Amino acid sequence: MDLKSVQVIVFFAVTALIGFATWRKVRGAGRKSSDSNKEFFLAGGGLSWVFVAGSITLTNLSTDQLVGMNGNQMALLAWWELFAVLGLMILARLFLPVYYHYQCTTTTELLEKRFKDHHVRAVIALLFLLGNVFIYLPIMLYTGSLFMKSMFGVEAPILLIATAFAIVGAAYAILGGLRAVAVSDTYSGILLLGMGILVVYLALDAIGFDLSGIPRERLTMLGGNDSPIPWHTLLTGMIFIQIFYWSTNQTITQRAMAAPTVKEAQKGVYAAALIRLVLIPPMIVLPGIVSYKLYGPIGDAAYGRIVGDVLPLWLSGLFAAAIAAAVLTSFNSVLNSSATLYVCDIHERYIKAKPNVVRLNAAITLGFVVAALMLVPVYDGAASIINLVQQLNGLLSMPILSVFILGLLFQNVDARAAIIAVVFGVGLYAIFTFLWTPLHYIHLMFLTLISTLSVSLLVNRLVFGRHVRFELPMRSQQAVSIPNEESVTIS
Repeated sequence: MDLKSVQVIVFFAVTALIGFATWRKVRGAGRKSSDSNKEFFLAGGGLSWVFVAGSITLTNLSTDQLVGMNGNQMALLAWWELFAVLGLMILARLFLPVYYHYQCTTTTELLEKRFKDHHVRAVIALLFLLGNVFIYLPIMLYTGSLFMKSMFGVEAPILLIATAFAIVGAAYAILGGLRAVAVSDTYSGILLLGMGILVVYLALDAIGFDLSGIPRERLTMLGGNDSPIPWHTLLTGMIFIQIFYWSTNQTITQRAMAAPTVKEAQKGVYAAALIRLVLIPPMIVLPGIVSYKLYGPIGDAAYGRIVGDVLPLWLSGLFAAAIAAAVLTSFNSVLNSSATLYVCDIHERYIKAKPNVVRLNAAITLGFVVAALMLVPVYDGAASIINLVQQLNGLLSMPILSVFILGLLFQNVDARAAIIAVVFGVGLYAIFTFLWTPLHYIHLMFLTLISTLSVSLLVNRLVFGRHVRFELPMRSQQAVSIPNEESVTIS
């Protein structure tokens, strides 16, 4: 048997093993309430801190990070991960106690309860869905397929590889709900983190741990004005991007809201933050920097090429399984959170109050998959995937974050003022992105946030005649259990 055959066998064997281990772990859990929102979308409140941490880690860590960040081939991109640690701390200390206090299934449910208006919940849920379907899902499929092509020299069209990823990822989201997604995330995460650190070591070993000859701008952590992350952007929009992503984004917070208590959830978030601080930064910059020394500026093909060159052939099948798992778990996590938003925030409120959750989840998930696949070719050939993702995120992230800030920090704000301001914010950032770009996009995100908040408060006072009252969010760290008598803790 040749090494290529061994590679393929290892790939399919490891992928099947993760699926089997996930099935063994979750089988029978929550069967009696399998059609309830809490069971299907919050795992019945039964995720221990280990699976909260594992799922949060791998939901974010996929080929769009490994391929996109290494594709910049510079150390600066580590700032995204270092600031992510701050974002996770804010989630644990500020947002999670509030979500548990209000017993939220979705982050947007908090808005309905704070504004006492269900329309603002639906509007923000719709914006999240637009971001998931038009940005995150197709980019995950594209970068995963691109990696497989560049690492293994696969000649199949990217859309065909993306279709294979989409089918398997959808199966997890449809058949197992959040419980299966979180468990498979954790198992896959152990494999991916181990292989990722091995790649870092082997890449550095390939150049004798000698970074000489690499331009200074590739190694510095203080970016100039023409770099992807100028140093001054760290003082404005960077932290707010992280607050939006880690504290209000349903795909991330859904895992943290699925623990039995807020204390258990916080433990999982702290563990995820520690992983991000210690393990992730070298994984997302060092292979790219090494590839610059070896191959020159090759962009988003850097990670796949360096992995293909430094990993022994007999290990490449195992690494391919780890990458496939990362793509699948990130993809099915976004699918699951998208279905949660649609079912809980839109369908049950405006179409049918008590639908068959399992059947509706399957139908809407398949619809999202088809839409994402149709958009994969749009991202083919982008100069830098990670920078493109962050720029497109600005269309939705800062306007959405403004509503959460209003809901958490102010009382007596009319929901209509928040909605009007969101529309303004989306339009303002669209002008900044497509028509007039006077500053770096991270600065423009900060400017969009401040402008959107200002407009909402002005409209609230001048149009609706309301005087706002500043109110600090609740800071109670008391453990609040999710009420579900049939909850089964997965530990």
